[in-house]
Amino acid sequence: MQTKTKGWGDPLWMAPIFMIVVLTGPLIAGLAGVLLPAVGFFPSLGGEQFTLNYLHAVTQKPGFWHSVNLSIWIGLATTLISLVLVTSFFASQWGSSSFRTISRFISPLMSVPHAAAAFGFAFLIAPSGWLVRLFSPWATGFTHPPDWLIINDPIGNALLFGLVLKEIPFLFLVGLAASSQINVDERLKVARSLGYGRVWSWFTAVFPSFYKQMRLPIYAVIAFSSSVVDVALILGPNFPAMLPVQLLRWMNDPELEMRFVAAAGAVWQLGATLTALLIWRVGEAIVGYVGRRASVNGERHKSDAWFRFGSASAMSMMVVVFIMSLIILLIWSIAGFWQFPHILPANFTLSRWMSNGPTLWVPITNAIKIGITSTLFSVVLTVACLENEYRRNIEFTPSALRILYLPLIVPQVAFLFGISVFLVRYGLDGSFWPVAMAHTIFVLPYVFLSLAAPYRNYDQRYLRVAASLGTTQNRALFAVRLPMMLKPILLAAALGIAISIAQYLPTLLIGAGRVPTITTEAVALAAGGDRRLIGVYALVQMLLPAIGFVVAAMVPRLAFPNKKYFR
Repeated sequence: MQTKTKGWGDPLWMAPIFMIVVLTGPLIAGLAGVLLPAVGFFPSLGGEQFTLNYLHAVTQKPGFWHSVNLSIWIGLATTLISLVLVTSFFASQWGSSSFRTISRFISPLMSVPHAAAAFGFAFLIAPSGWLVRLFSPWATGFTHPPDWLIINDPIGNALLFGLVLKEIPFLFLVGLAASSQINVDERLKVARSLGYGRVWSWFTAVFPSFYKQMRLPIYAVIAFSSSVVDVALILGPNFPAMLPVQLLRWMNDPELEMRFVAAAGAVWQLGATLTALLIWRVGEAIVGYVGRRASVNGERHKSDAWFRFGSASAMSMMVVVFIMSLIILLIWSIAGFWQFPHILPANFTLSRWMSNGPTLWVPITNAIKIGITSTLFSVVLTVACLENEYRRNIEFTPSALRILYLPLIVPQVAFLFGISVFLVRYGLDGSFWPVAMAHTIFVLPYVFLSLAAPYRNYDQRYLRVAASLGTTQNRALFAVRLPMMLKPILLAAALGIAISIAQYLPTLLIGAGRVPTITTEAVALAAGGDRRLIGVYALVQMLLPAIGFVVAAMVPRLAFPNKKYFR
């Protein structure tokens, strides 16, 4: 009985090639569109001679080097703190009831867009925020908000901890996926049988393989944190700002000469991110050497109760802070008169929702249409690639995985500006389809990574039974495999829509400001001081992905209520 296709008659063989083109083509074009103006070649603006003047001129901008250092510092510190917290919690609580409890909270938090989380965190830690109100005046003595610079501080501490708050759920879920591939329980049993303490067993027997599985996602966190724009606009320093924020301002400058400067700055941003990755890589080597020495010195480190308590407390505190940040968004969206230091408003009102309902319609519909389009394309291409992998018995190589992560590791601002240059050149900017295709670049990796494991772990005996009854492979795919995999497919689609809704820079640059979504409109409100209006927009931005996950969980149960594989 033949279940595999070896020939070239099946058109699915083109799916991996098409995926590579989708992921790398815009990157190459975008980087070219940045590098050429950076060295003076931009004929549309009169740049017809190559020169390094712009690469030098951008370094003379006030605060440039501070912005570069800030980008590197934020990228490295965010990743280090997030990784330490997640790894420590895994090492100390693996298999415990607290681990299962935190896991249930972490998954929904992953779907919250960065901008919504940043707004909630800002409302929580501001001098007039909820935390200060909770302790005032009985503990602090404050009857007026203190004159503290917390949000937009020059060092970027608010930005740092806001990013840590959002990256912990991502690394946590990546860690769960990595743990499922390395047989953690068996490794721990062997280490514990040799007398090692619970935490030290995890670090010596599990962590090396665990980290190897997480390396590419960690690099993606470094790249994102060092080049983030939307969260930096909300929480980050202003004068000088992080380099990607400066680049956005230069790109929007009415002086056309600044386009060359912005392109040169994008090259420096790429260099800053590569520098952060290089520093991290050196750190990996140092930690690896120290870890190998420590693992063979004979120490068992059994006294780890303090470490387990500290890691569980730290993770629990991060989850509580995250949830409080989301609650305060809801409160501000319906708050009436709210005087400091009252913990709650004097009254609640839906006036902001009622007055802004009509203006919300266009951003919401744009976000949904773009999300569905980019996600549908990504799901179809992912299924085609995975089905081709099954039919041809192909292994997914590490090199292919690197290509998948490439759009997540290269800073968005370093190539999206170049793509926008090409689109402007051919009059394609500011329309729906280019924005949807730009979102696909970032949605596709997440959809593939989410769907790959369930697809590969599917029980192939169902397909063998179908084949024994004379069913073709294509019919078995649509009549057997896909209906049975409806739940993971819809969950991957919900994740894709959540990623699309959270995209700020692709929407802004490729859409040229003419394709507003709920995210671009919410971030635009950061410059204002209307917390109630910000609460409305941020809450809507948060609810859209949540609705997608609820639908993804309910539809399979409603469509096939008696099927065991949907429980």
